[in-house]
Amino acid sequence: MNAVATPSLPAQPVKRFDVVALGEAMVEFNQTRAQEPHYLQGFGGDTSNAIIAAARAGANTAYLTRIGHDTWGEALQGLWHREHVDSSTVDVDGEAPTAVYFVTHGPQGHAFSYLRAGSAASRMSPHSLVESGAKASLQQARWLHVSGISMAISTSACDAVFAAMQWARQAGTRVSLDANLRLKLWPLARARACLQQAVSMCDLFLPSLEDAQPLCGQDDPQAIIDWAHQLGASRVVLKRGALGATVSEDGVQRQVPGHTVTCVDATGAGDCFAGNLLARLAQGDDLDQGVRYANAAAALAVQGFGAVAPLPRPDQVRVLLG
Repeated sequence: MNAVATPSLPAQPVKRFDVVALGEAMVEFNQTRAQEPHYLQGFGGDTSNAIIAAARAGANTAYLTRIGHDTWGEALQGLWHREHVDSSTVDVDGEAPTAVYFVTHGPQGHAFSYLRAGSAASRMSPHSLVESGAKASLQQARWLHVSGISMAISTSACDAVFAAMQWARQAGTRVSLDANLRLKLWPLARARACLQQAVSMCDLFLPSLEDAQPLCGQDDPQAIIDWAHQLGASRVVLKRGALGATVSEDGVQRQVPGHTVTCVDATGAGDCFAGNLLARLAQGDDLDQGVRYANAAAALAVQGFGAVAPLPRPDQVRVLLG
């Protein structure tokens, strides 16, 4: 009797991404009235903001995290779907909540209050990244983006970030690191130790002047850049707000000017910068071109309330760039 051949199923296409980010997404309540408190509900989380910014800039993106099996977790899934961010490997945790934070505004700028202890994202680990398929996603990307906040929310999440960076480097995926120092989340000594190790493992380091000063004990921008290169970062972009950014690579520093605008809410401005920069690098820009574009995008983002809603589209950025 002749055996009947079983038709083979077509191979599933491998998803490839320009930018993959890892971290914690949260629900945001942003104060819009000082005298009569009123809070606008939105979304936040530094790396989630960055990946949405990259998606709006035209990049093919994915996000890696854990969310609660709750209303806010469902809302975040809906947000990523609308923004064309792949969330197919996001873990849903039935035993921990989605995190929430509040933004208030005053003479010294914006301030954050968090309800994130024991959140679903804080339960990320290297094992959970493997189990969810997240490891495979980041190995098929041009860029992996992580931050100091991704590392600060828990010891297991910090381990997950370091594992993701190692897997990315082994696969040839480049690694972007935003310092995003939040001393409400972890002590300075631990932050310094972990971030110095992370800088040594990244291809692109994106510190702000405010974050870098306590990390390295230096005030001078050139000294901060030298410190980052000595740790192992091959390319450094020091974010300087309205002054723009200092770009350093191949032993050369260049100043890329910023834009003077009326700032309504700076929440997520650095995330907007990071996401747009990575999108432009993935699309072929050199570092100076990408930073120039990212500066303009961040200048647009600070003119509205919230971390996500004001993130600009390419046509808006092009108008500002002239």
